[in-house]
Amino acid sequence: MRRRTGARGRFWRDRAGFLPRQPLTSEDSPVLGPELPPDSTVNLVLDLALRIGEVQLASGAAAADVTATLLTVTEACGLPHCEVDVIFTSISVCCHRGTAASPVTSMRVVRSRGLDYTRLAAVERLVRELGAGTLTPESAATELDLITKAPHPYPRWVATAAWAGMAASVALLLGGNAVLALFAALVTAVVDRIGRLLNRRKLPFFYQQVVGGAVACGAALVVTASDLVPVGQMALVVAAGIVVLLSGLSVVSSVQDAITGYNVTASGRAMETLLMTAGLIAGVVLALRIGVQLGVNATLVQSAPLAFSAVPIQVVTGATACACYALASYAQPRALPVAGLAGAGGVGCYAVLQASGIDMITATALAAVLIGFGGALMSRRLGIAPLIVVVSGMTPLLPGLTTYRGLYQLIVQGDMTGLSTLVVALGIGLALAAGVVLGEFLAQPVRSGLGRLERRFSWQRRDRYH
Repeated sequence: MRRRTGARGRFWRDRAGFLPRQPLTSEDSPVLGPELPPDSTVNLVLDLALRIGEVQLASGAAAADVTATLLTVTEACGLPHCEVDVIFTSISVCCHRGTAASPVTSMRVVRSRGLDYTRLAAVERLVRELGAGTLTPESAATELDLITKAPHPYPRWVATAAWAGMAASVALLLGGNAVLALFAALVTAVVDRIGRLLNRRKLPFFYQQVVGGAVACGAALVVTASDLVPVGQMALVVAAGIVVLLSGLSVVSSVQDAITGYNVTASGRAMETLLMTAGLIAGVVLALRIGVQLGVNATLVQSAPLAFSAVPIQVVTGATACACYALASYAQPRALPVAGLAGAGGVGCYAVLQASGIDMITATALAAVLIGFGGALMSRRLGIAPLIVVVSGMTPLLPGLTTYRGLYQLIVQGDMTGLSTLVVALGIGLALAAGVVLGEFLAQPVRSGLGRLERRFSWQRRDRYH
């Protein structure tokens, strides 16, 4: 074999290990990466970011929003190179420290979920102050302790009254009278108190939904059998209870996670939503079967087409339902009129489209786009969490009556067209979620343009005075 000479020979001998290499020492190796604070500060910042993300994820925020918030927090606190991984039940943050030190990774499990929009708004205000540089990590951690340990801003009976007011508003929205709205409010208040009792007993939420659906439908059957409510109006009481029990489910967040690429979180949230809905349906079906066996007359009256003259009533009752939902979710007082305004716009758009002959799913989708668009603009301008406005605004459009109609057709009438009615209800829910996400997406360039315009005018005023 001919020995290789020259540059090519030296190259191949070096690759084969013929030429000895001098080992690199720590003095010779270059140090790459950012200059970070001490380890104690790194651990403090990671713990702060994880606790902030836990509050957001437990409140139903989308995974993309949680990721963006955590990156904002870590960068504002002096950790510019961090990676965030959000799944349905846990959050992980990794801080890369270059070649001089090993990366630091921390994880937090989200074990409990609950609606407290005042706490969520306080956390988002804390994040804005951190980004503006007006808070240090140490003071932010202390303030976060106070936020997470603070009690709810309202007594629990206020939340129960708000749920009852929401059910009464939904009953009026669906065409009921004052007596029917009163019965819907009383039934919902009972369901809420039973749910709180079962929650203290640590009963899984699936069974809580079963009990809630059974109590709501069973109470409506009892009221109908007592001739206190007309037979054809019983469906409105049950539909109001279904809307209350469906509200707060993370339908919008699951669709947003799927669209933005967080498929694991989207799957978990979708499974949770389907399980809670299945529990609600099981409770309603159980009560209907018992009512049929006892001979309770539960005739389902076909709803009349919506007329333009009913649009003002729809707008007022829809706004009231949204404000009541925000109050029941412990939102700030200044967020209540904003939530009501979002609901009024969405319900008004839906009512006008329905009166014009547009089909239910298309009208719902267009109304949801308006809710997402207006909610994103109003919330950022007024310093309110967008999730509060969006979830509250879409509440009156949830398919409570359509869901009950499909179940009644299947269970009482034995009509297989009930399956298609339930598919329509599912389509309404998906149209709501997808429309809200699209509306928020369309609002982003408008919000950015308004921000640039506002800064330009502020600079002109500053130059004028100086």
